[in-house]
Amino acid sequence: MDLNRMLFTVPKESITRTELTALLKSHPEVKFVSLVGIDIGGHDTDEKIPVELFLKDMEQFFQQGVQTDGSSVVLPKITALNNAKVDIIPDREVNWFVDYNFEHLCSDCGLPIGTLRIPSFLRHNETNEVGSRVLLRNAIETFRADVLQLIKDNPYVLEYTEIETVDDIDKIVMTGATELEFWVKTPEDRADREQLSTSQELKEQYWQRTRGPVRSALEKTLLILEQYGFGVEMGHKEVGGIKAKLGSSGKYDHIMEQLEIDWKFSTLMQAADNELQIRYVVKDVFREYGLDVNFMAKPIERVAGNGEHTHMGVAAKLKNGKTVNLFAPKNMKKDFMTPIGFGAMMGILKNYEIMNPFISSTNDALNRLKPGFEAPICIVTSLGIDAKNPSRNRTVLIGLIRDEKNPLSTRFELRSPCPKNNTYLIIATAYLAMLDGIKAVLEAHKTPEELEAILSKQYGEEAFYLEKDRAYRSEEDVYQAYSEEERNRYFGKAPATVWESVQGFALCPDKLEVLKKNAIFDELTIESYREAILAQWAMELHNRIIPNTMDLVRECKKRHSDNDCTDLDHANWSEIDRLRTYLGQDEIINKSLLTRIKIALDENRYQDASDMQLEMQTCVAKMFDTYIEYKKNLF
Repeated sequence: MDLNRMLFTVPKESITRTELTALLKSHPEVKFVSLVGIDIGGHDTDEKIPVELFLKDMEQFFQQGVQTDGSSVVLPKITALNNAKVDIIPDREVNWFVDYNFEHLCSDCGLPIGTLRIPSFLRHNETNEVGSRVLLRNAIETFRADVLQLIKDNPYVLEYTEIETVDDIDKIVMTGATELEFWVKTPEDRADREQLSTSQELKEQYWQRTRGPVRSALEKTLLILEQYGFGVEMGHKEVGGIKAKLGSSGKYDHIMEQLEIDWKFSTLMQAADNELQIRYVVKDVFREYGLDVNFMAKPIERVAGNGEHTHMGVAAKLKNGKTVNLFAPKNMKKDFMTPIGFGAMMGILKNYEIMNPFISSTNDALNRLKPGFEAPICIVTSLGIDAKNPSRNRTVLIGLIRDEKNPLSTRFELRSPCPKNNTYLIIATAYLAMLDGIKAVLEAHKTPEELEAILSKQYGEEAFYLEKDRAYRSEEDVYQAYSEEERNRYFGKAPATVWESVQGFALCPDKLEVLKKNAIFDELTIESYREAILAQWAMELHNRIIPNTMDLVRECKKRHSDNDCTDLDHANWSEIDRLRTYLGQDEIINKSLLTRIKIALDENRYQDASDMQLEMQTCVAKMFDTYIEYKKNLF
């Protein structure tokens, strides 16, 4: 197909009745329009409206959007069966994208059928705006206005930047981008975990040359993403995967590889919208080549998971057109950051407990955030040995990315998110946390030297803004330099279940006020989100994880005869059978662990269910490891 004949992006500058009409009539392959609202759970709506109807009633669509049933989107406590009117209202301040169905060609022009996807806001009962895009928009507006006012009230901070006076500033600009990691495989293939783990340890896949259908799919994906104007920077193999096999047919099969795609920064709302469209393109193109795409955080236990490192920056656009990074200090060789940068970093570190429920929000996300892999579990940062030697410590929660030769590139990299996370809410909560730290630092007139010392405080040391019984900076590998007990004491114990993650709201009410600024995350929104992710956690645990665990229990079968085994075989099987019985076999009085978890969930005893979920994970890991050793010893 000729990509140059296809319409991929409608720039926000072209979103007028006249230009849209001309554009859509010149692209007959675009047959449908879809208004894309994002509920509080991160799910996006999709409907097919004929282009002719949209063109005829365009002004009505702009003003009234389309209506959906509030019970069909995730907005618990906000909507109900008897109060379910939700409208999807187009956002005309961002780019719109055309989503193509490569399997359905237009009979007139021979191009794939396209749907114009319009990022939209959700509106409940005519006036109450709700959902993820609304929360992000309100956070952006608050951050932009408050930071500018803080600079005006505390102009001392400008001496550490390239800005002469407050009057030179036109507006505050926030930028973001994500890195998308994903697994691809041929359908139905199941790779051996030990093969994957060994290949990973040997770095056999990382940055290697792609081959066969993976190469073709990756190249086509990058070409299409470039047509959208996303500014693709690279696509490459990640650490996970095994070498594909060339079958007798001359085609590659048994494919199981991990890839990553990166693209350029955008404004925050545009960055989140871009990511949503990019994921759809990746899925569609790879499926064209017979490959399944998996964005799960931890699709394969004990093998590298999929992260989605989120990059965030703040700049000032000056009236003369120049852009100045507000994190980058005037003297890049002397200071790590400006007071604004230090304040933003400290705000995230101090308030991460109330950001975490928006990141560690699923069983899958928490499966990735465990020691032993390049995934963070500690609330800690790394800056570098000194300003001339920036850090690339991959064991920390949030890192400072800087280049002495390019101050505009100075930014934060939050390493905990995964592709299944709600990027809109991650960014919204992160910038509200940053704002809290920036406000404290600027109002106290702190210097970069003072702030570096504060951020580098020792556990138990009193310090401005940050908590006494915490440490916040480490230039060492936190998994190697500290024991588990030391990590928990210095940096706080990481939640291990969704229930534990959500408890951050209840355990840190003072920090929760940071999100409630200007009623952005009001009490109803917090409760709605809390109920949504707990319901998802409970249902997935009850109806998916427990049945899957039971299948694994049943797969662990006796493989030896009693007259043809060693004492080690007998001991191993006895332990496996004990664990199988404890996990999955009920008696009249004594119920198995899996049954007790289901009962606890049915009775809303979430703390008990959470505790038993952790016990289940420990038992399954021990059973699985013992079963592997048991099979290896049999002839």
